[in-house]
Amino acid sequence: MPENKKDKINSILWKACDTFRGKIDSAIYKDYILVMLFVKYLSDTYKEHLAEYSDKYAGNKERVIRALSRDRFTLDEKSSFDFLYAKRNEINIGEIINTALERIEEDNKSKLRGVFHIDYNSEVVFGKTKEKNAMLKHLLEDFNELDLKPSKIGNADIIGDSYEYLIKLFASDAGKKGGEFFTPPEVSELIAKLVKPQENDRIYDPTCGSGSLLLKTAKQVPNKKVAIYGQERNGQTHSLCLMNMFLHKVDDAKIEWGDTIANPLHLVDGNLMKFQVEVANPPFSLDKWAMGFSGDTNDKKFKMENALDTHKRFGWGVPPSSKGDYAFVLHMLHSLAQNGRMGIVLPHGVLFRGASEGRIRKQIIEHNLLDAVIGLPANLFYGVGIPVTILIFKRNRERSDILFIDASGTENYEKGKNQNRLREQDIEKIVQTYENYETTEKYSYEASTDEIKENEFNLNIPRYVDTFEEEEPVDMDEVKENIKNIKAEIVEVEKQMEKYLEELGL
Repeated sequence: MPENKKDKINSILWKACDTFRGKIDSAIYKDYILVMLFVKYLSDTYKEHLAEYSDKYAGNKERVIRALSRDRFTLDEKSSFDFLYAKRNEINIGEIINTALERIEEDNKSKLRGVFHIDYNSEVVFGKTKEKNAMLKHLLEDFNELDLKPSKIGNADIIGDSYEYLIKLFASDAGKKGGEFFTPPEVSELIAKLVKPQENDRIYDPTCGSGSLLLKTAKQVPNKKVAIYGQERNGQTHSLCLMNMFLHKVDDAKIEWGDTIANPLHLVDGNLMKFQVEVANPPFSLDKWAMGFSGDTNDKKFKMENALDTHKRFGWGVPPSSKGDYAFVLHMLHSLAQNGRMGIVLPHGVLFRGASEGRIRKQIIEHNLLDAVIGLPANLFYGVGIPVTILIFKRNRERSDILFIDASGTENYEKGKNQNRLREQDIEKIVQTYENYETTEKYSYEASTDEIKENEFNLNIPRYVDTFEEEEPVDMDEVKENIKNIKAEIVEVEKQMEKYLEELGL
């Protein structure tokens, strides 16, 4: 599909957002926009296939219905976008849309049951009937401009890319909360290249958000013969992820809804499933991460213990209750298959904080699981201005050294007005340095375990990568001469001032 067609789709989608902008918070209306995009895509695809089968089978309804039943998704007339558009002036249009979504879920329950956690008839969201109906009418009219038939959009990734485009804009608009459901595409690309997924790998993200990181990782395998697994705690974001998978033609992804730490749902015979590749951008320093074990989120006396965890993931130490970073690390390490690779984005505090986190870090290093520590620039993530690190872990490592990369320097990213961005050359530089696994002046350093032990298992990157730039030596004789000249100039200026004051009679 020509790029201008893709741009046109994106333009119409963003125009649809104007229906809500200024009236409803984007964190809320994003779900209504994205669900309607999904419905429009299903409807246009169904409509085109109906026309194709009707022509192919000369209008034989029985054969047409049979052919349609084998499609990825099935719809009937009253759940199609065209039906909703025709009803756009009805006083109960919100109810009509809700009913259509229920029918879509019911007709496709093996895939879509419970996907639409949304109410188009909510007065709490849209206001009273008149205002609500006006917004929904405009929304339907905006989407009616889109033609998303497969023959029109051509490239199968176009609609998925447009969906990602919208999620990215919503994440940017949502500030800090945007980082909870979307990882910047450049960071996703970097992590995907570092963990190197292979054909037939199981790929897992325990905090999958809208699924962008999972999709980027799976895309590294050209024939896409991988199995995708994820879990997401937020119900609306879980729905976003499922729709994102379907729009990218990934129909067999296993995305679960629930608290990964307290209730991991990818199990085999009651034990944690093992994965060859794991990626994650978990919520940074999550407070009260263990409350799911207590059953009472208001129990201030609750203290997490390893014995409370069925899967015994915290034998090396229980992370502090106010910082859940290592809870995700330990969960992922316990889910990592033999020869598995794992990449996780975390705040820098995990590299040097003490107490239980220090003990966990020591165990991880002594078990030879940490392969690389990569420092990224600040302000890459939505609403998070701090610099972050990517930790790469491997099981059955052949080496014991750990590679440190400091990619936070100004020459290693593109500075933006609101957010910084990794360029293609920045990503490739990190990937090549990691693959070469070597020391590079002021950029990377291969540290031995003895060095790390000497540093008491502190992994703070500046301890290993010296990025200090020496200043030019100061010529003191030249400085003295400059001072002498400046003093002489001051004397001349003062004489001139006295002359002017005499002329003025002052």
